[in-house]
Amino acid sequence: MKEPFLAAVPVLKKLESAGFEAYFVGGSVRDFLLNKEINDVDIATSATPEEVKRVFSKTVDIGIEHGTVLVLYQNQSYEITTFRSEAEYEDYRRPKEVSFIRNLEEDLQRRDFTMNAIAMDKEGNLIDPFQGQISIKNQVIQTVGKAADRFQEDALRMMRALRFVSQLSFDIEEETRKALIDLVHLLDNIAVERKYAEFDKLLCGDNRKPAIQLLLQTNLHSYLPGLSKQEDKINLMLEYKLDKLNKREMWALLVYCLKIEKTAIEQFLRGWRIPLKEIREIQLIVHYLYQRFEKSWSLYDLYTAGKEVFVSSEILYLVIKGIENQNTIQQYLQLYNGLPIKERSEMDITGNDLMDWFNKTGGPWVKETLLKIEHAILAGEIANNKIVIKEWLMACNHN
Repeated sequence: MKEPFLAAVPVLKKLESAGFEAYFVGGSVRDFLLNKEINDVDIATSATPEEVKRVFSKTVDIGIEHGTVLVLYQNQSYEITTFRSEAEYEDYRRPKEVSFIRNLEEDLQRRDFTMNAIAMDKEGNLIDPFQGQISIKNQVIQTVGKAADRFQEDALRMMRALRFVSQLSFDIEEETRKALIDLVHLLDNIAVERKYAEFDKLLCGDNRKPAIQLLLQTNLHSYLPGLSKQEDKINLMLEYKLDKLNKREMWALLVYCLKIEKTAIEQFLRGWRIPLKEIREIQLIVHYLYQRFEKSWSLYDLYTAGKEVFVSSEILYLVIKGIENQNTIQQYLQLYNGLPIKERSEMDITGNDLMDWFNKTGGPWVKETLLKIEHAILAGEIANNKIVIKEWLMACNHN
């Protein structure tokens, strides 16, 4: 056993000392068996939420109707969920009611995939009633019980299956794949935000190409915003080397392959409920990507784009052009690092300075003059120094 499990063992011991069962469950156990990095652990217990709150002095009710309590213990926080069974689902997403139970196996039985239905006790012993370890060993994604039942309970599990293909490089077991194809229409019932969270992770997995191929083969793409009837364009993505692209670059590549008009990019991304800040970043990457097709980077372009955006645009440009050598990125980074200013706020002058010097009120002339100064500083014509800028302006004005 390793961290963060070791740090959480006292939590399990405290629950057991109070007479309850407690185990590590879910993705953290799966990732432990795969030797992957583990960020946090989930704990399942036979204690009801009220009993958990009696065992620990510091708790927060974060999902108490579903049996989850956040426990603050030894400067760490842990989500502790009561063993539960779930009644009939509604909206193909949520159970109509949740019943708290005392049986671990019954709790594991309600989970999505066998690889996620493994529990581990404080000693590191595994409880694996649905042979999740065999699934992990064989690198297959298989539902707990009948795949059709699991997907009808929660249709989002179909997207999770493809996301795991991308992240874990696993294959989908035959019955699970067949049920996915048969029931993919149920994704119509799932909120866009939920779909986005899964698709976003799918785009960034080590095995993203096979996952995108599966997306098309299963017709799952038809139930995602703006992707219906776009098979040929989505297929274009598979022609490129995707392994070095980050999340924003993958979204920008998708926009590029879909051939979305610049004026429609924001509407497409908003359809996914992507945060506005990320939408703006993706738009900028696409903007400078198209500009890069026309010409090399100027100093002013590097400056206006900013380091992250110009690097992403250049990476995408090289990928689309099939250029393996990435020396240009280093060359442009050297130019960028040598810029006298990296953003307008670094200029040693403000609009108020201009109004004082020329004894004039504000207006479009202030913006135009600041832009003129900005260009001159970046071109190395003048130093970024208030006195030097004033002398230069006065000389220009006099001429």
